[in-house]
Amino acid sequence: MNLVIRRMTLADVPAVHEIDRLSFSLPWPERSFRFEVSENPVARPWVAEVDGRVVAMLVLWLTVDEAHIATIATHPDFRQQGIGERLMIAALQSARQEGARTAFLEVRASNLAAQNLYRKYGFVVSGRRPGYYKDNQEDALLMTLENLDHLEVT
Repeated sequence: MNLVIRRMTLADVPAVHEIDRLSFSLPWPERSFRFEVSENPVARPWVAEVDGRVVAMLVLWLTVDEAHIATIATHPDFRQQGIGERLMIAALQSARQEGARTAFLEVRASNLAAQNLYRKYGFVVSGRRPGYYKDNQEDALLMTLENLDHLEVT
């Protein structure tokens, strides 16, 4: 597998939007990804390609010394191969190089697979956002990683 992790471009947006649509019950509008790529100064959007095909995406917001993973998803045909994991680590390492010291994200309370991945890298549950997801009023767990200094793929 020839995996390339790189910053997202406008040309990637249709494929990114399709991954988002296939992955979430509340996908972002395509225009939101366009905004993240071309207009949002705090956005750090990323993609992972396999053999030239965009198969995973991540949007990270970098504000002062905090990295917020706004969204991350892998195309259903490419899940369980470590692609999303490698994408997350690359994005967080890049954010660390830009001055991020901590990272956080929200995850559905029912999404145990994602929570386990985040825990693997030191994220801990630091809060709960009741009714965060508007499709079913599910709570989000706020997960925080306090120290980005030792983040590596394991």
